[in-house]
Amino acid sequence: MSTPSPDSSRPAIAWIGLGIMGSPMSENLIKAGYDVTGFTLEKEKLDRLAAAGGTAAPSIAEAVRDADVIITMVPASPQVEAIAYGPDGILENARSGALLIDMSSITPQTSVDLAEAARDKGVRVLDAPVSGGEAGAVEAVLSIMVGGEQADFDTAKPIFEALGRTIVLCGPHGSGQTVKAANQLIVAVNIQACAEAVVFLEKSGVDLAAALDVLNGGLAGSTVLTRKKDNFLNRDFRPGFRIDLHHKDMGIVTDAARNVGAALPVGAVVAQLVASLRAQGDGGLDHSALLRAVERLSGAQV
Repeated sequence: MSTPSPDSSRPAIAWIGLGIMGSPMSENLIKAGYDVTGFTLEKEKLDRLAAAGGTAAPSIAEAVRDADVIITMVPASPQVEAIAYGPDGILENARSGALLIDMSSITPQTSVDLAEAARDKGVRVLDAPVSGGEAGAVEAVLSIMVGGEQADFDTAKPIFEALGRTIVLCGPHGSGQTVKAANQLIVAVNIQACAEAVVFLEKSGVDLAAALDVLNGGLAGSTVLTRKKDNFLNRDFRPGFRIDLHHKDMGIVTDAARNVGAALPVGAVVAQLVASLRAQGDGGLDHSALLRAVERLSGAQV
């Protein structure tokens, strides 16, 4: 299948970070007719971008120099700071007037600080973390929660529409990250509840596939159960979203909640269960592997 030619009337995009989420997302922009220049540390990911019709850049500076819009998708706050700041970073090399959209999941304060630093360089910023995992990225059905100025959101909206389905401006800088933290709290607690139900059902001798089908048709149903049902049934924990990353996100939400005086009693317990799974060597597995933690607690040799 041939790749569509870039539409010169659309903004030129630099994409930094081509991991599990970044690669399919950048490819969806190419399919939508955007000219995408990418940079990441892994050569094979750059080769994949080029094969999809994008342009591989040798450095962040080269990637962002002529970009109208710069999109970043990296694991955590330290990586965002590493690519944004310093002589070789985005802010020193982006042109004045460029729009920087950080789609990583980081602390709200990091987003606020980045927006402030970028303002001094004439660069506009949106924090725009996503929910939906690898499947949502591939299918371009992500939820995108955005923090920043309305005018910048309006500029970015067509780009977001090539990546996701639910796109909402949640408030000023940092608001997208706050909503993403709440999202990760809900997802982790939901997966934990599903995992406990799976172990309970199996130990009770019930047909698990049938049970999960009927549960998903009622009030216990959820996007988590729909997306992760096969993971549970097949014990398939190949990463769509790694435990390592969810551990990072649970740290973000528990810390942010403490700062604003919100109690997260169940979230705190699940954060510890995620941490214990990581400590047992399962950090590289999908977050549905919370099932393994419940199995261990229930006496299984996992």
